Amino acid sequence: MKIAVIGQSLFGQEVYKELRKDGHNIVGVFTIPDKDGKADPLATEAEKDGVPVFKFPRWRVKGQAIPEVVAQYKATGAELNVLPFCSQFIPMEVIDHPKHGSIIYHPSLLPRHRGASAINWTLIHGDKKGGFTVFWADDGLDTGPILLQRECNVEPNDTVNTIYKRFLFPEGVKGTVDAVRLIAEGKAPRITQPQEGATYECIQKKDNSKIDWNQSAEAIHNWIRGNDKVPGAWAEVDGQKVTFYGSTLVDNGTAANGQPLEIPGASKPGIVTKAGLVLFGNDGKTLMVKNLQFEDGKMIAAAQYFKAGSSAAVELNEEEKTFAEQMRAVWQSILTNVSQIDDSTDFFKSGAASMDVVRLVEEVKLRASSCQLQNEDVYMNTTFQDFIQMCVRKLRGEDDEEELVVDYVEKNVNNMTIKMPHQLFINGEFVDAEGGKTYKTINPTDGTVRHAKTITKKTKHTLLLADLMEQHQEELATIESIDSGAVYTLALKTHVGMSIQTFRYFAGWCDKIQGSTIPINQARPNRNLTFTKKEPIGVCAIVIPWNYPLMMLAWKTAACLAAGNTVVLKPAQVTPLTALKFAELAARAGLPKGVVNILPGSGALVGQRLSDHPDVRKLGFTGSTEIGKHIMKSCAVSNVKKVSLELGGKSPLIIFSDCDMDKAVRMGMSSVFFNKGENCIAAGRLFVEDSIHDQFVKKVVRLIMCGLVHLLPGFFFEPTVFTDVQDHMHIAIEESFGPVMIISKFKSGEVDDVLRRANATEYGLASGVFTRDISKALYVSERLNAGTVFVNTYNKTDVASPFGGFKQSGFGKDLGQEALNEYLKTKAVTIEY
Repeated sequence: MKIAVIGQSLFGQEVYKELRKDGHNIVGVFTIPDKDGKADPLATEAEKDGVPVFKFPRWRVKGQAIPEVVAQYKATGAELNVLPFCSQFIPMEVIDHPKHGSIIYHPSLLPRHRGASAINWTLIHGDKKGGFTVFWADDGLDTGPILLQRECNVEPNDTVNTIYKRFLFPEGVKGTVDAVRLIAEGKAPRITQPQEGATYECIQKKDNSKIDWNQSAEAIHNWIRGNDKVPGAWAEVDGQKVTFYGSTLVDNGTAANGQPLEIPGASKPGIVTKAGLVLFGNDGKTLMVKNLQFEDGKMIAAAQYFKAGSSAAVELNEEEKTFAEQMRAVWQSILTNVSQIDDSTDFFKSGAASMDVVRLVEEVKLRASSCQLQNEDVYMNTTFQDFIQMCVRKLRGEDDEEELVVDYVEKNVNNMTIKMPHQLFINGEFVDAEGGKTYKTINPTDGTVRHAKTITKKTKHTLLLADLMEQHQEELATIESIDSGAVYTLALKTHVGMSIQTFRYFAGWCDKIQGSTIPINQARPNRNLTFTKKEPIGVCAIVIPWNYPLMMLAWKTAACLAAGNTVVLKPAQVTPLTALKFAELAARAGLPKGVVNILPGSGALVGQRLSDHPDVRKLGFTGSTEIGKHIMKSCAVSNVKKVSLELGGKSPLIIFSDCDMDKAVRMGMSSVFFNKGENCIAAGRLFVEDSIHDQFVKKVVRLIMCGLVHLLPGFFFEPTVFTDVQDHMHIAIEESFGPVMIISKFKSGEVDDVLRRANATEYGLASGVFTRDISKALYVSERLNAGTVFVNTYNKTDVASPFGGFKQSGFGKDLGQEALNEYLKTKAVTIEY
């Protein structure tokens, strides 16, 4: 179809681009005139493509269409007008002219919220559902027949910006293009808008966005977020107009500690806390705002209200001065209407808009990757001098970080007070689940219940994280014990100790990940150079089991972070507490927000969502073979995620008669009963040579009976030994995952036969052999079909040694250098010269 696009903005630009991709002929783009010498993005895109662009300042005068303007429009021969976002009044002579008429995108579910501030009012009214409408234009105000509608949930803390970015922009572009497709196919409906539920609200402007404090906290919150960022809800504070941004509802069970701030008309004084400004509704409930803006345009973190202007200027070194000059050039390229950028140049007063903020943030990343800016940083440092000071402080690590707010559950145990976070950890904050949902996690030693929330520079930070884990190792071990039932001493040495070692080991890999150069056939007379790059995958999901909650987190997360990825981790539903404590320590170690996220909950809900999510590009899983297969299928169907699986095991341990008997008994018991038998590489079946079988069993039973007097009370299973187990029996085939020793005999001299029996399983995680004969040991280790073979030892895992299985025990590796490959992708680059 021949289409005229009438509108403006990045939204209009994206609609234009997608219509061209769909094969439509854009015969003209009608947009607003240049502002401060800068063309609208829609105009820029169309001019680049050679499409005629018209920049009429107006289409009509005194209510009458301008004939010359209408004539220029009609000359394009458009068959359909598409108005993706248009701030101008378009006369009906233009609306009705094309063969197919005109369609308009509107960001609400019509007939609700007609008018130009539809998104604002969706939030102000606290609507639970939002969305957009594509409708046929008529001579009314957003009253034309509906062609297409799509809806979304409105989150409790959504702002105009978040709901626009999450849904209204991306889905709105798709929906507008889909509407055009329906018109082209002759399938576009015309559904008359109902009168029931119709509303029209005024345009939100600064003069009518003042906050009314005589209402509930939720209503005040909705008013603030409904006006965030434009036009901005404001109130009189200390004799000046202050605008409030970043509102969230606050759990009223959390006490606010800070300095009071008198606000005329409010039911109570606000409280300036380390997390933000707490405000009160007339119902006694609370909300919190993160940022404040003054009449001169200066924006500050609300927590800094009483400290504003107190920071001394930092003196720049030579390297920082070079960075400052680079940024001066960037500002100059953005603010083309300003002849010279000096220290007092104000970014926004010089004509910058929101799209320029996004560009500025990206330009900083290109020149100083360690300076991670948020859009708010630009709004809060609007002059060039303030902007550079802020960037330099961030580069030096001196910027004032918000204090981490943690709602602890405290418990006196093991001669200490342990402090356990119990909320989700998302984007650097502990937050409640949607609807405040919780589930129970039980202490296996005494049956007590706690409630956890559920959902519906790398080297430097990693080493600091390991140091913090070491400082809190007794607390971590205690939490691990009461959450998973681990023996405290084992939790301290292994669960926590190896976790610390793992983070320190992978911290050393952060700056050693590299590709290679590859000789290829030269295409004479030219020459070629091929090299590879190892790049992060992106967002990685990790799903871990309950037997080693912290250690499994460390094995996967340390490699994932060292490779440069971000992680969303789901701990086992029954053991989330050390993962949440880890999240707290990660935040205190300075890991950037959003790098580590912890989502407790069920596998059916959280695990499935991670498997299905299109933005997750890798999933690492440790757990049962059955669930591993389900995850692999989901990852394939969703977006062909990269997957690594460490699954079940039935690891054979072969004990020959020429072994060191005492060591074989000691290590054999450890191979089964270590960590209460809740061990993926536990020796699931012991093959003992017949000549020493009875002696071996007697020694094992005697040691078990001696140890039973030390059995802890609680939900624990007593150690159990089965002898004379035959190959066909269920216990010889399936994983026990508990303190169960399964012993079978084999005849002396029948090495190949016992190897056949040991390998006659669908699992292949680990295995072991005890013998003094080195030749026999090497022969057996070569033929055992398992990812790990232990010789005259067992459970000897190390952070530098790769760990993973064969067959239905999964694929991929944890630990060692090979683990990095699970979280990297290889790019080949070939250059001809």
